[in-house]
Amino acid sequence: MDQNTAYAICAFNEIPSQRAVGFHLMIVGEDGAPRPWSIVVVRWGKQVFGYLNRCPHNGVHLDWERNQFLDGNGTRLLCGKHGATFELGTGRCVDGPCKGESLTPIALTVLDGDICVTGVRLVEDEETACEEEV
Repeated sequence: MDQNTAYAICAFNEIPSQRAVGFHLMIVGEDGAPRPWSIVVVRWGKQVFGYLNRCPHNGVHLDWERNQFLDGNGTRLLCGKHGATFELGTGRCVDGPCKGESLTPIALTVLDGDICVTGVRLVEDEETACEEEV
């Protein structure tokens, strides 16, 4: 895997500031087999943060409804199943059953106006391999 490869997943402006959006991608695993890879991307002003869409408490997806990732104040990620809350910039759990644990970060960069995932190998055999949840 080329650590310098960047895969565009959406335009930067497609995610409004102070919002989080989920993506279901297909990643090439260490064994070479494709597997589902669900992530959440948070945009806060000009910054973007990415995490696996998996609560460290017991592995459930964070969103309780599609693309509902933020708490009522819109300032923390929230596990809809257990109520754990996570800092947006670090993924660290600050309250709930997994307090002190962290979400798994995803390497993101912004290139030419696109939010891109780096450090992984995505399945590219179809143009629709990385569709945003709508």
